[in-house]
Parts: sequence; C-alpha cells; structure tokens
Amino acid sequence: MLSRVADSLYWMSRYLERTDNILRILIMNHQSSQDNPEEFSWKPMLKIFSELDDDKIAAIEKNGRQVLHYMVVDKENPSSVFNMVSRSRENARAVQDNITKELWQSLNEFYHYVRDPQLEASLRTEDPVTVLDTLIRHCMVFYGVSDSTMFRGEGLCFMNLGKYLERVVQTASILEVKFKDKESELEMTNDTTFWKYLLMSISGYALYLKRYRSGFEARNVVDQVLFNVDFPHSVLYSLNQVHRQFGRLRSEHNTEGYARIDNLIGKIRSKIQYADVASVLRVGMHNYLTEINDDVNAIGSALNQYYFAYS
Repeated sequence: MLSRVADSLYWMSRYLERTDNILRILIMNHQSSQDNPEEFSWKPMLKIFSELDDDKIAAIEKNGRQVLHYMVVDKENPSSVFNMVSRSRENARAVQDNITKELWQSLNEFYHYVRDPQLEASLRTEDPVTVLDTLIRHCMVFYGVSDSTMFRGEGLCFMNLGKYLERVVQTASILEVKFKDKESELEMTNDTTFWKYLLMSISGYALYLKRYRSGFEARNVVDQVLFNVDFPHSVLYSLNQVHRQFGRLRSEHNTEGYARIDNLIGKIRSKIQYADVASVLRVGMHNYLTEINDDVNAIGSALNQYYFAYS
C-alpha cells in the first residue's frame, strides 16, 4: 500500500474517533453542569481541548451554550467537531478508491450535517443532549459501515490503528478532565452523579453496574476505564487492539520499522497490563496519564517515519 494512502486512511479514522470522544465529553460536562449550574465550570475541559488562553476561557467557562458552539461548530477552533469532520472527509476524498462507496457516503452525509446552519441554531435553542446524541449517531454509522463493508486488508488495519491510538488518548483525556488540578478527589466516593455521567458518556455504565456492587467509587471507575480488557473504551482494550492490528502489517519489506513500532506498542501495553489503581496513585494520576499520551505520541511519530514517509 502507498504511504500516502495509509496515511490518509489512518487520519480519516483518527479524526472521526477524536470527534466521537469530544462529543461524549461535551455530553458528560453538560449533564454535570445541570446538576450544579452555579458552581460548574467548563474550564478543565477547555484547558485540555482548546487553544484558548486563560482570559478567553474565563470569559466563557460558565456559559455552556457558548462552549458548545465553540467546540462543535466554530470554524476558527481547530479542535471543533466541524473541523475534525472536515479533515476526516478530506482524507477520505483523497483515497476514495481505497474505501467503499458506503463508507464515503456515510462520512459525506456527516460532513454536510455539520455544515448545515440549522445545527448552529439547534445548539442555541434545543436540548443540547439531543443535538450531541445525533452527532454521535453519525459517528456510530461510520463505525458500523466501516466494519461491515471494508475489505479486511492493510487499509482497514491502518484505519483501526488510527481509531484505537486516538481512543487511548481520548480516554485518558476524559479522566484528565475530571482530575485536572484535583488529584485528591480520587479518594472521594460521594461524587456519584459525575461518575455515572462519565460512564454513560463512554457506554460503560451497564458494565460497571454488573462488575462493581459497592456503588460508585472513583477507584473502581478508574480501574474500569484504564484496565478492563472487556470494556471497548478502556485504555488496555484499545492497546490490545492496536497490537492486534499492527501485527497484521508484518512483512519482509520494513523489518526495521516494524520491530521499532512493535517494541513501542509492547512497552506501553506492559505498562498498563501490569499496573493497577494503587500503582497509578503512586505515580500520580496526572503524571500517569501524561506518560500514556507521550507513549502514544511516540508510536504515532514512528508510524510517520517508517510507514507514512514523514522522516
């Protein structure tokens, strides 16, 4: 497969995964803001997912509608849903011969939906959860069409690499939003409403209720989100998928690059696989999540060098 094709497929999928996770975090924060509107602040999320300076964040951190507009449809925000979907579509358009017609149609429909002026109006006047849920369903359609129509070859492997590497970063970011400047809150067990919203935003609520019988506790939530191998949005599950998909790219044409990246994937998998909540506490939640992001960035850089010809 040509390096430019692999690169486009990888980023097409990675941008869509980033879109999906940003939307989930927006829902989680909106629901939390409704329980305590006077004290709630969007600042932690904006610090992580935007490039605004402190003064601009302070100007909108209490205005949920304004934050949603900025994060969903603002063309000047590089991290907005509008720009993420647009970039994904640009990559798809460059490799239309390598994706199915159905996949292109699903992404193209999503693109036109986020460009529709009605979406901006809906964010101002309608229930934000309904609007965000509709956007998430477009992401789900993309995933479903991809899984049911794409040929099981190198192209799908690169798409899944982008998807699951991005999921590792975004899952870590979900926890970072919660624990930003609040490390001690891991010891708290009474913030049950927030933990419920967090788990619901990443489709982990039902699994949590089946696995943990003691109610909502921060330690148990962290355990599920980081280490549960059966939870599709956990860090360890995503890394196992990265390892599986990359293993299918083994060939005699790029042994040096394969060995280098396989080693990087193995190191971060081991770091997560043989860890637990107690070891995370010893390192510190913020430091632990930062290390995960640094390791994923190292894998991305190696892919650029050895597979996407960005050396």
